[in-house]
Amino acid sequence: MRILLTTLNSKYIHTNLALKYLYCILINSNIDVKLEEYTINNDRDFVYNEIIRGGYDLVCFSCYIWNIEKIKELCSNLKKARPGMKFLLGGPEVSYESEDFIKKNPWADFIIRGEGEKPFSQFMGEYLSEKPDYTKVDAITFRKGKSVVSTERGSLPPMDSLPFPYTYLEVESDKIIYYESTRGCPFRCAYCISSLNGGVRAVSLNRLRRDIAYLVYKGVKQVKFIDRTFNYDKKRANSFWQYLIDKDNGTTNFHFEICGDMLDEETFKILSKARKGLFQFEIGVQSVNPYTLKEINRNNTTDAVLTNVKRLVEIDNVDVHVDLIAGLPYEDYTSFGLSFDRVYNVKPGQFQMGFLKLLKGTKLRSIAEEHGYRYREKAPYEIISNKYISALDLVKLKMVETVLELFYNRGGFKSTLDFLMEELSMRPFDFYQRLADFYYRNEYHMVSHKKEDMYRIMYKFAKTFEYNHMGLMDRVENFMILDVLETLNPEIAKRFMNKGWEF
Repeated sequence: MRILLTTLNSKYIHTNLALKYLYCILINSNIDVKLEEYTINNDRDFVYNEIIRGGYDLVCFSCYIWNIEKIKELCSNLKKARPGMKFLLGGPEVSYESEDFIKKNPWADFIIRGEGEKPFSQFMGEYLSEKPDYTKVDAITFRKGKSVVSTERGSLPPMDSLPFPYTYLEVESDKIIYYESTRGCPFRCAYCISSLNGGVRAVSLNRLRRDIAYLVYKGVKQVKFIDRTFNYDKKRANSFWQYLIDKDNGTTNFHFEICGDMLDEETFKILSKARKGLFQFEIGVQSVNPYTLKEINRNNTTDAVLTNVKRLVEIDNVDVHVDLIAGLPYEDYTSFGLSFDRVYNVKPGQFQMGFLKLLKGTKLRSIAEEHGYRYREKAPYEIISNKYISALDLVKLKMVETVLELFYNRGGFKSTLDFLMEELSMRPFDFYQRLADFYYRNEYHMVSHKKEDMYRIMYKFAKTFEYNHMGLMDRVENFMILDVLETLNPEIAKRFMNKGWEF
């Protein structure tokens, strides 16, 4: 009996935490189990060939919006090649509408819905028995003759009872290390599947410290917590952040998703003592439109969130990422621009524009018709348009996202951007709209550019305002030279200065 635990990650540096938990469950049994992770960028024949060569009896796939379409194609072909090969699927992309999925995909044999550790252990017990009875397995959907059967979800295990996922596996130094200290979320955001889990379960602080101490000892580059709201319990979060400061090895950094308006004075006092770069915080603002926030069940106080983001930025030792989502209910193009301005003006380290995805199981997908949503039929189910924003306006926002990423998030233009927006008396959103129009009109988006050429593009953009702003370019040049010298290494900067501002 050979079993494969596998997935298709979105990038090489990403890893799959769920499979590691399942591997820990099987490793001490007499089962021949292998954990092998591929990426969506691998040649499809390569993955197909590897699985066929492996001679597996059972292949278990972890399914997400970024890989489900490729998994469906791959498994269909594998089933044709090896009709006796069984496929067990899990993950958020198959945990909802599971019976429909099995009916539409004849190669699919089993689906575990939701948390997998307990059902997977039960499943393996039945799968290896002489007379399997899968109705004894919690939260499983499977074929029974010509029908499809789904069992009820059982009780969920305490978090401390789950294995440490890196117990039997090497910590890969060239990849992001993921860790989960909680499951569930205290909030009920209408676009998010984490809102469906009903409360929060957490590992104990003692267990958390012990697990992370091992990763710090191993000197990993980054530990990324996948908790949806790490600071849902302020006392717990503050205690742990103080622990990380005390145990800092000077190398490892930690990424957390947090709720911005739950930061308190004690938090800021603790964070002010942290090494610069020790912490990365991701804070979802999503929108500042009160009607939008009410419709998506977000009760955050926008002013408090942005005030706290600004304070974090001013501390200057925490890397702050802030998110907005385009395409939410009641958020038209103009309204999104106002949200953009509010976020941009607090100057986060990273400003990430996302586009709404109508995920299976979410409230927003269930009321999509009410808001006139049109979205892509296949994963990741991204919005095309709704009552409030057109397809063309969303494309314009994609253009803004592109230049925001190139000129703001990737760094190197701080002095120039600040000067131009002040000198031209332009709102941030208006500025980036103009920059996006210029960038696409000149077809700069058609090819990638070296950093030094990005300065030349910005210079040409600034030049379009010269007619109404006498002496503008002399001052722009001064600020751009500051950015060039701060960003490029001396040799490249010297070469840039010798060549000048033209391509």
